[in-house]
Amino acid sequence: MRVLGGLIIALLLIALVGAYSTMFTVYQTRQALVVRFGEPIRQITEPGLNFKYPWIDTVIHIDKRILDIESPAQDMIASDQKRLLVDAFARYKIVEPLLFYQTVGSVEGANARLLTLLNSALRRVLGEVTLMQVVRDQREELMAKVRAQLENEAQAFGIKVVDVRIRRADLPDQNSQAIYSRMQTERQQEAAQFRAEGSRRSQEIKAKADRDVTVLLAEATSAAERTRGDGDAERNRVFADAYGRDADFFSFYRAMQAYEQGLQKGDTRLLLRPDSDFFRFFGDPSGKARPGAPKQ
Repeated sequence: MRVLGGLIIALLLIALVGAYSTMFTVYQTRQALVVRFGEPIRQITEPGLNFKYPWIDTVIHIDKRILDIESPAQDMIASDQKRLLVDAFARYKIVEPLLFYQTVGSVEGANARLLTLLNSALRRVLGEVTLMQVVRDQREELMAKVRAQLENEAQAFGIKVVDVRIRRADLPDQNSQAIYSRMQTERQQEAAQFRAEGSRRSQEIKAKADRDVTVLLAEATSAAERTRGDGDAERNRVFADAYGRDADFFSFYRAMQAYEQGLQKGDTRLLLRPDSDFFRFFGDPSGKARPGAPKQ
């Protein structure tokens, strides 16, 4: 009875282990292949509980999420023979697990194959364009072209390429320093040329301003002389008219002006006789010279 009881327990344990071995779970982030004696017999892409034959079937889980690969920085040559240091990465997902297993076998194998294909696509695309197109003008278009070429080749592995990005596309350090030095020299030459042009323009403006000042002063002096001449002529005309109307009053007015100019305070030295004709209005308000008085 003891032997029979032990045998029954052993059979029950074997049955439980066998029943447990027939079940496996596929999670939402994975997909699975059921392999029998090394040959895939079924692929499972939906999550849930599944069954297999124990001990003869093997389950291979394959990631269903978006995976990525990174290409290390490497030298490439553009169409204008400029060297570039390019650093890129790609994202992909496995859409056909059976084809993926038959061609590359694992994620590590897929990464190695895709990395080679990515580098080849980068060299083909960037080798057809110039440095400025890569760095500035056509960055988005070039990445789309690399992605299309990589996806076309990755379809043979059951892989769909989601995105390809060029993280960095710069000149090597030694080339960058040489280009920066040349750019600095060019900027300095342009600055010197601008300063020389500014100095020349400044001299032209100053010369024109001096010429305009000279012309304006000459014109103003000419106008002033004409105005002064007209004033003197008018003054002489007024004097002549006054003399013609009243010669005595005109003589008196001129004598008063002579006194005002000749007898200024602190600066008057005259050697004249008191009975001189110059002082005739001091002796007689009518200005008539006394008999025998000397003429001025």
